Amino acid sequence: MDIKQGIRRLTFIFMAGFIALSVGLVYWQVVVAQQLRANPHNNRQCLLSNAPMRGKIFDRNGVLLAYSTPSPYGCGYIRHYTDPSLAGLIGYYVDQNYPPTGIEAAYNDYLSGQVGMTAVKNLINKTLHKPPVGDDIYLTIDERIQKIVDQDFDTPVLLDNVNAFASQRGAVVVTDPHTGEILAMLSRPGYDPNQLVQTLARGDTAYYKQLAQNTRDQPLLERPIQGTYVPGSTFKVLTLIAGLDSGSTSLNQQFDRQHALGPVFFDGQAFGPIGNNIQGYTIHFPVTTEYGFSHSDNIIYAQVGVETGQSTWLHYVRSFMIGQQIPFALPVTPSHVLKNGQSLATNELAADSFGQGFDTMTPLQMSLIDDAVANGGQLMQPQLIEKIVDTNKTPLMVAGSQPLGSQQMSAQTASEVRQAMYGVVRCGSGSLAPVKLSTSPWAILAKTGTGQVSDTGTPAQAWLLTQAPYYTNDPTQLPALTIVAMRENGGDGGQDVGPMVTAMYNDIFTQVMQVTQPPAPDPTYCCRTGLLQIGC
Repeated sequence: MDIKQGIRRLTFIFMAGFIALSVGLVYWQVVVAQQLRANPHNNRQCLLSNAPMRGKIFDRNGVLLAYSTPSPYGCGYIRHYTDPSLAGLIGYYVDQNYPPTGIEAAYNDYLSGQVGMTAVKNLINKTLHKPPVGDDIYLTIDERIQKIVDQDFDTPVLLDNVNAFASQRGAVVVTDPHTGEILAMLSRPGYDPNQLVQTLARGDTAYYKQLAQNTRDQPLLERPIQGTYVPGSTFKVLTLIAGLDSGSTSLNQQFDRQHALGPVFFDGQAFGPIGNNIQGYTIHFPVTTEYGFSHSDNIIYAQVGVETGQSTWLHYVRSFMIGQQIPFALPVTPSHVLKNGQSLATNELAADSFGQGFDTMTPLQMSLIDDAVANGGQLMQPQLIEKIVDTNKTPLMVAGSQPLGSQQMSAQTASEVRQAMYGVVRCGSGSLAPVKLSTSPWAILAKTGTGQVSDTGTPAQAWLLTQAPYYTNDPTQLPALTIVAMRENGGDGGQDVGPMVTAMYNDIFTQVMQVTQPPAPDPTYCCRTGLLQIGC
């Protein structure tokens, strides 16, 4: 036998064996590695080298909000959260046996390192028995503002069980209206994400069941984006936008006694005198659209909506994504003004126009309306993710501010709506002593809302749409911040929500944001403009 031929055959045998071994290693360690780790009979599935080290989550300034450490329960890593007030927003991650929620779910592929070059690097890590490492996420949330909002939500209010009722269920959204960035988002009541993760990791489901079965408080519901509520008079902001921008009304449109107090009739349904909200202190008629806004007259705004016309009114409604899926980092429950997607009868349009009827809104949806007014008429797409970076801090995605659709209203309309919101706080429903808004040195603009939910005595949904500061010496200078807040079944929006929103602006502008303080209000403003009749 030729020795060279024998050596050649032996070489081929070794090469074939090496190739077969390599293919086998790739198959078992890469191709079916996920199935092997998930197999309950695999005792190696909990090794740190097989468990992903999830990426961290930070606020906009690099404050750590979520991270992982080796699990004390013997299986991979366990997640930790530094601010429980963000539990519903960030969500929670336990392991492959429980579905993640919130940001942990929406950006799971990034956090677990399953996309882009990070995924390629993690294939190598798996082969080398190193733990997969995920990408880091930076939110637009400012943890300093988030803590202020969480603290000030508990500001005491004057409860009288007639106008204001005790309620710890609610939501707050704080936004930079010029970029669309969400700076704080609070849902109450919340839950302890650390307790939830730790108990589930050791197989104890009692805490989760306690949360899931609490149907009254619904602590697992992220109210700013998942809860929908009757908006009450805060929705008059949209009706005023539609009326002013289309030219069907003006701030100075006149309403005589009959058309201000009611009753007026649409499709045989009477609107008023209940709901005019001005009868007890209005002496002189006619009054204006702006007067009706300041004092929240439902009868006037039923007529403004009807005079604007259904097609025009719905055009402005849709420009704010109402009835549609809002583009956002997390799924948002759509808001609605129509019953089953149908058109409105005239009496239904009248009711919808002052925030009742079929209107049902998420707090984020109402924040979009507020933001467009504060940004001179152009709504910016709401942003929650600032950037995503890989393990080398190389940016994989950097979010940028962008308009959401074409301009929702003219700059002139936005300016006039801000002027009307100033009248609410200085002269109208937001000026009452228990509301506190008028005590702030930051010239808060607002629209109060009391969303009636039934005729059986159930307290109304309490709302406030706000923005600040407002510069009376230069009304074209845009507010720096918007805050939309609501309490479920809190009753009067001004009285129940005003104190906490006042405290939030005061604390944010003194502790976090550097803004110029507006000039002191003109004490003659309300009498000079006719927005107040008593005492003038």
